[in-house]
Amino acid sequence: MEAYMTVILLGIFFSIFHWQASLCVSIAYLGIFYWKQLHIIIKTLPRDLRCLYRVRKMVNRTLHCKNKNTSVVDAFYSQLKKNPRNPCYYFEDQIWTYKDVEDYSNEVSNVFNDVGYSKDDVVAVLMGNCPEYVCTWLGLAKLGVVSALINTNLRLGVLAHCINSSNAKAIIFTDKFASVVQEVRELLEQDVKLYQVGGSASGDVQDLSKLMTSASQKPPNTKYKPGYSDQLLYIYTSGTTGKPKAARFPNSRFLLLTNAGQCLLNLRHDDVMYNPLPLYHVAGGGLGVGPALVLGIPCVIRAKFSASGYFEDCIKYNCTVGQYIGEMCRYMLASKPRPEDRQHKVRMMVGNGLQASIWRQFVERFGVTNIIELYGATEGNVNMGNLNGKIGAIGCIPQCLPRALIPVAIIRVNEETNEPIRTSKGLCIWCKPGETGMFVGAIKQNDPTRQYHGYLNQDESKSKVIYDVFKKGDQAFVSGDLVTMDEEGYIYFKDRTGDTFRWKGENVSTSEVESVVSSIIGLRECTVYGVQVGEMEGRAGMVAVAESEVPLDLPGLAEGLDRALPTYARPLFLRLTPTLPHTSTFKLKKVDLRREGFNPANTSDRLYFRQSASFTRLTSELYQDIVTGKVKV
Repeated sequence: MEAYMTVILLGIFFSIFHWQASLCVSIAYLGIFYWKQLHIIIKTLPRDLRCLYRVRKMVNRTLHCKNKNTSVVDAFYSQLKKNPRNPCYYFEDQIWTYKDVEDYSNEVSNVFNDVGYSKDDVVAVLMGNCPEYVCTWLGLAKLGVVSALINTNLRLGVLAHCINSSNAKAIIFTDKFASVVQEVRELLEQDVKLYQVGGSASGDVQDLSKLMTSASQKPPNTKYKPGYSDQLLYIYTSGTTGKPKAARFPNSRFLLLTNAGQCLLNLRHDDVMYNPLPLYHVAGGGLGVGPALVLGIPCVIRAKFSASGYFEDCIKYNCTVGQYIGEMCRYMLASKPRPEDRQHKVRMMVGNGLQASIWRQFVERFGVTNIIELYGATEGNVNMGNLNGKIGAIGCIPQCLPRALIPVAIIRVNEETNEPIRTSKGLCIWCKPGETGMFVGAIKQNDPTRQYHGYLNQDESKSKVIYDVFKKGDQAFVSGDLVTMDEEGYIYFKDRTGDTFRWKGENVSTSEVESVVSSIIGLRECTVYGVQVGEMEGRAGMVAVAESEVPLDLPGLAEGLDRALPTYARPLFLRLTPTLPHTSTFKLKKVDLRREGFNPANTSDRLYFRQSASFTRLTSELYQDIVTGKVKV
């Protein structure tokens, strides 16, 4: 503002004497003052124009789907009609054509149609990676039945919560999870029908494989036709507080994701995708398998990730596009070099979490120069990609556009509370380049690319929305992630806030872990948070426990954590401290604890590391072995 006033005053002054002098001085002043910004706009313009062109294509395709009321089932039928005998999915030594997917999904659809399942009923799906997984939820979608995709790592209470919160009427599971389902039955709040695929079903469990052998392979006899806005899936996310939450994933969101894949990633019809990611998450179960269903781009489904077998598979199936999460890349780099490392035809790898520290090394070893790092929120509308190979970036904000036209923003927040810092007028503040702030996305429910679908639970959905962001009456989705932007508009992920951290590719709710720890240790106060481990992607779990006169039973704590939590959610580090820090409003402070991490040099508190069946005292030597990778975590 001061710069503008100076220019105006100079203009008035010189206009009294000579308008030419006024004009020259004003232009010169503006040129000097804004030269750096103009230089950045000119430098990034080719990048931004390419990005905007691709975004425009994606928007047009998405609007076409909306106007035609297209569903995922409709898009699949379009591919089936064009290429019924073409490969849709490769799995181990099997080739699933579009006709195979149609037949299997129709069998599933008819089994459930015959017993009365219909639109908006919910069925939980607990299966490992395989083509049958996709065919199962596709078959249910033909009836309008919503599939709740269950994380296969979950057990007991957390698993029961996911099934109960979705109001599932049935569970479809493979024989591998039969004992897991039996263990959780007594915790279910309603009568849930059980359908087993493979193995020998017993008791009141229905043998779905047997039922399907006598079911028709023709489309189900139903008047219902799935539409663009209908619910398709529930995909679980830790969100920011408490247990996993069922995020709504309608047909519109699935189609937006596949359209983004085609337009932003420049997927081609001669591509073959390699997908070793779990199908219960958006990356593997949406972007991974979606292009095959919707676009005719076949996909290789891997049952379980293998570092040494990744490019071997890519060679076997002639894959051209590979998916990753950051830790996969680290494991692949740690594997023994092989000729297959560069004998593949992979032209592009797509994923999230590839650390800047190993990015160049990964490219040089495996020869995949086109790395596209993605960022997205399962339940929200903040999504972007690094389409230019900028090391470490998750995307960029075009510098040639005014901020009012940009659908995402980075706002200043209070470091302790994560609440937005506002101006005297009550509006949020854009972060300057180099500042760390919260990622938010503008909500426009009439715009299919900016809609916010949120969670199945409406109260949880509302908790992720802030109002009066940059003008009175507007609203935005709060991602819960801290990011920073450089002067050229490239965005870099910094950390997760609040009650969530990410480890081994999974989001972990600290309040849920705290609840488990509290149930084990009794009345002692505790807090859980994520800590950086060397250059590894994500944060490992650490629990700080207030000391008392009674020694803490370390083996008992370890056993209790193993019984109640999946592997990725179990704290690896323990801190015993005389007192836990609190804010002035008596909330536990985690900022300093996270900053100090598990380095013995940062505190006089006793620190421990989870090894085998207990926790081992953490020494400086052990700390070094962990951060350098000598000791695996």
